[in-house]
Amino acid sequence: MARILTVPNVLSFFRILLVPLLVVVLLTKFEGGALVGLGVFLLASATDFLDGFIARRRRQVSKLGKLLDPAADKILVSAALISLIELGVAPAWMVMVILAREFLISAFRSLAAGEGIVMSASWPGKVKTALQIIAISLLIIYEHLGEFERLGPIALWLAMIATLVSGVDYLVRYGPEVVRGSETS
Repeated sequence: MARILTVPNVLSFFRILLVPLLVVVLLTKFEGGALVGLGVFLLASATDFLDGFIARRRRQVSKLGKLLDPAADKILVSAALISLIELGVAPAWMVMVILAREFLISAFRSLAAGEGIVMSASWPGKVKTALQIIAISLLIIYEHLGEFERLGPIALWLAMIATLVSGVDYLVRYGPEVVRGSETS
């Protein structure tokens, strides 16, 4: 039990627990709601950075953490983007492209893990994550951006492109190894 309740794992669980609050805040109209939503989203996003940093620093990288952290990320990003569709600020087709890549690469990671292959985070993957956080943040507060409201859609385009590029990067880097491993099994 003590191995499960590491600080990094608690941060990942906390990120997941913030998701329903984020959705309620985003979809409930009240004065200052967008700024509260932005705060909740940024807090959840910060736990993504912190859990990995702390896990490496304290040598608390665990099998649970390796599963929980990306799952928490997918849940957070998916919920935020789907909420932004409902708010009419994110095109559904762009969100579906982003989410399809996320779930495809998650499935690919699972297949790779079954073959004993660890797909470590890549530079394009880190750029993708940063651009997704920026795009979602800008779209949450689009009403407050005034003449800069176009930054949100532009950031979403960049996030979608980076998402596709990082997905291709993972498939090119690990695809042959995963295919070879699954053929010998």
